[in-house]
Amino acid sequence: MPSALSALDLLLDPLPAETLAEASMIAIVGDDPFLAGEMVAGLRETLCPDEADRSWAWREFAGDAIDDPRDVFDEAATVPMFATATRTAVVRSGDAFVTKARATLEQLAASRGARGLLVLEVKSLPGNTRLAKAIAKHGCVIEAAVPPRTNVAAWLRRWAKATHACTLPAVTAERLVERLGNDLGQLTQAVRRLAAAGGASIPPEAVDDIAGGPRERSAWQMAEAASSGKAAEAVAMLADLLESGENPIALTAQTAAVFKRLSTAARLLALPRHEGRPASLEDALREAGVAAWPKALEAAREALVRLGPERARALPFWLLATDRALKGDASRGLRSRLALERLICKMRGEITPRRPAGADVRAGQNARGSSKRS
Repeated sequence: MPSALSALDLLLDPLPAETLAEASMIAIVGDDPFLAGEMVAGLRETLCPDEADRSWAWREFAGDAIDDPRDVFDEAATVPMFATATRTAVVRSGDAFVTKARATLEQLAASRGARGLLVLEVKSLPGNTRLAKAIAKHGCVIEAAVPPRTNVAAWLRRWAKATHACTLPAVTAERLVERLGNDLGQLTQAVRRLAAAGGASIPPEAVDDIAGGPRERSAWQMAEAASSGKAAEAVAMLADLLESGENPIALTAQTAAVFKRLSTAARLLALPRHEGRPASLEDALREAGVAAWPKALEAAREALVRLGPERARALPFWLLATDRALKGDASRGLRSRLALERLICKMRGEITPRRPAGADVRAGQNARGSSKRS
């Protein structure tokens, strides 16, 4: 049996019951609650496929509520004479349990023996410990975490196909990740709702109606209106969001992704050809992370053209200045609203960027010097 497996892979291609039953112990290690929960549910389906068997063959314990570890060990060791299901004891949130019963766990992990199966769900299990080495050698370690460089959108497409028998185009998956981040729980729930809405293939525009809460969708719409030059519309949306209780700093963070993609595209287009300048505006937008479906590309293209290269490249600096203001003297009340309105008006071109500090002073000094010489 493999000593270490990824929960991301096992959710799509589970191990057979015969392979799992040969393990001395199974450890589900990681801090992703979705992966850990899905792995426990998947093991139950594989080891106890008949619901009638689960009342006696499957028992779950809360790790921080176990007074005597022997209760868990006795549960796993009690195997009926005639049964097809593997008797399994599962310890959820089991870090404290592992600390309390480490010596016994090390002995049990070293050999399978004539007993049931013990499953440990823990956030941490250092690989250099005797227990981790024993489980890796005689059992199964499942990593319930998303590695930093994982292509979550690609995994989500496979999940949609395997779980809901629907096609999730690459642009739709990327749009979901853009809206919801790498939270697998939220992403899979969104796919479930999209699949239930019908259709063998889910178009990217369907994401806007389902991903994120009403406030998040309004924030994205406000950002798109602001970047498209619709200042009055964006300011009205801003007022509604603030009156509904939205935090100004959180609002800026939600909208920053839209603005940063436009700024990145503008900076790419400003590069010399020999330094990697994209061949076209659309290529620059795609490289900057804009979803590659016609409606999104067209909206981003119009916004970038309306902003112009100078203002588009200045967006990160404006966002930084707004963030600093919101965390300083404009942290509450009318000042915070004015700081955000100012950002919107800058994108429309209704506010001329300030000259560098000291420029007016230097200009006055030069003028006085010229008067004296004359």
